[in-house]
Amino acid sequence: MDETFAPTIAAARARIAAVRPAAYARTRNALDGAVSGLSPYITHGIVSLADVLAGVNARHPLDIQHKFVFELGWRAYFRHVWQHRGEAIFGSLHDGLLPDDAYLPTLPDDIRQACTGVAVIDQSVRTLYDTGMLHNHARMWLASYLVHVRKVHWRAGADWLYAHLLDGDLASNHLSWQWVAGTGSSKPYLFNADNVARYAPPSWHSPNTVIDTSYEALDRLARQRPSSDDRRRLPLVPEATGSREPVVSATPRGPICVTAPDDAIVRGRDVWLVHPWNLGGLPHELPSDTVVIGLFVADFHRTWPWSERRWQFVGERMAELATHCWYGEASDIGGALSSARSVRSVDEAHLTAWLARWAVCSKPAALFPEVERPCSSFSQWWTRTCRGLSSATDILNLNPPAHPTA
Repeated sequence: MDETFAPTIAAARARIAAVRPAAYARTRNALDGAVSGLSPYITHGIVSLADVLAGVNARHPLDIQHKFVFELGWRAYFRHVWQHRGEAIFGSLHDGLLPDDAYLPTLPDDIRQACTGVAVIDQSVRTLYDTGMLHNHARMWLASYLVHVRKVHWRAGADWLYAHLLDGDLASNHLSWQWVAGTGSSKPYLFNADNVARYAPPSWHSPNTVIDTSYEALDRLARQRPSSDDRRRLPLVPEATGSREPVVSATPRGPICVTAPDDAIVRGRDVWLVHPWNLGGLPHELPSDTVVIGLFVADFHRTWPWSERRWQFVGERMAELATHCWYGEASDIGGALSSARSVRSVDEAHLTAWLARWAVCSKPAALFPEVERPCSSFSQWWTRTCRGLSSATDILNLNPPAHPTA
């Protein structure tokens, strides 16, 4: 595993300790800005939002309105939307600029192979393939180009990006694409070559390309339905010049040792389930004779395959926590677990459909107060959740971290 993102609590704590909130607020939009790189650890539950804020706030006390606190809030807000909208987040939440049938249902090959001729897009795709990560600003540029310039449906782009991301979270990823597309926000997100030149290194700059124009021209392009002639004039992909897309798989890849579900291992025993989103550690009160089972649910991964890099990241950490790692159909996992004396785990939206049937689940660690009424915008959610709070310490006093990392 690339040590840049070692799947360990120590690596996550080192990143928390390295956060400089003032530099983050000042430079976060730049591709070489002082971002934290914590998203893979948060996504997979190695650390919680509360762990992150507690660790940073202990060194740099933060106001409630600080940009770093806002960014943690966006992740919580996207989960709030998923909680209230459910499967609806995988379809357009409201109409966008054009009807759904105006957009391509699949990605053109020149985008997949990083051969568009638009440097910022090709560099974004290469970086994604090479690292499994992409700066948030680059994700927005990539999504905006796909949807508004190339007329690719946001869902096709979101599914493709999720498959390659080390930190892919279905709520954050798909709702961010909807925010860019204008199907989950009040207006679409557009960018041009000047914006790229301001925030990206020279190799990303894209003069004399389709994005080297005014925002007014880009807005007109975004609202223009493509003709059949436009579809026929798709860019050709030069042979042997593109980037090969890494394989994504519905089955574990890399050095992960998994077995089929086996009821003999858990029969009459107390069981704790480790899944890819609760990799922070085992509960302190867990009896020593508890059987710890790591789970990969085939039903989920057939819909949402992962890159080898992500399989390895999750697999390495899961192997440290679990006595056995299972990969199997949900029905087979449920059948095997039915012979256990008790089964416990942590709830997770990615797996709720199955976990609720198999185990008594505790709620995942929270940072922000729960807002029961659905909110249609981040600002509305933020106002409700932070009413009466003035500092990060106020938030942490409401929901202290279970395992402080400071």
